[in-house]
Amino acid sequence: MNRIEKAFACAREANRAAFVGYLCAGDPDFESSLEACRAVIETGVDILELGVPFSDPLADGLTNQLAAQRAIEGGANSERVLDLVRAVRAFSEVPIVFYTYYNLVFAQGSEAYAENAKAAGVDGILTLDLPPEEAAAHLQACARHGLKTVFIVAPTTPESRLEIICRATTGFVYYVSREGVTGEQASMSEGIQRNVEAIKGHTDLPVVVGFGISNAGHVQTVAQAADGVVVGSAIVNCIAENPDDPAAISAALRKKMTSLLEGNALGKG
Repeated sequence: MNRIEKAFACAREANRAAFVGYLCAGDPDFESSLEACRAVIETGVDILELGVPFSDPLADGLTNQLAAQRAIEGGANSERVLDLVRAVRAFSEVPIVFYTYYNLVFAQGSEAYAENAKAAGVDGILTLDLPPEEAAAHLQACARHGLKTVFIVAPTTPESRLEIICRATTGFVYYVSREGVTGEQASMSEGIQRNVEAIKGHTDLPVVVGFGISNAGHVQTVAQAADGVVVGSAIVNCIAENPDDPAAISAALRKKMTSLLEGNALGKG
């Protein structure tokens, strides 16, 4: 059983959803980013989703765009991101999933990218803008190196594509709960339960829900419908509010994580 499978199995055993927390690797600098990873891991994240900084993150809202900008200005590049993973692996076995754009994979080639990521300690990869219909070489490279794949289902995804997406996925399916880009929202989208059930009609893999999940109430709502809950911008904002104070970043992250996890503590109904 790999680390991703173990995380979901442990969550199921505890009658709760797995909590997936997003951070942009290298935001705002290497050492602060490492301490941010430590903070969310020590406060209970089940899976760490690391955004790989990119100059044109079109699927991301302003919060995560600015995080990528801070990371790049702080010296983040492909090798430093792998260094961050290695540093996390020195103290944690939490599953790590890369959230990246295909440009960054293509620049190295899928074979080299998958090999290097796996060797550093990455468990899975979500390549946002790579359609599964065009991902054969990428999927083969990931399979050869034991790197799990994650693909996205949107509210607008037609039923006819669900089987294609699920067939390409080997880690977990990521359902984005609203159209548009990432970012905190005041209210949850409708139809999450229905759409998660539709996805589950095509796969036995876990289904997680993300985009717009901002508080404990949102977490509790999604946890009743899905196998995992993804929170990104609400966590990243803890860094944006304290970019020059590593201690304040860590404290803010621990406080936010504690609050968010309260929504998952009641378990599934």
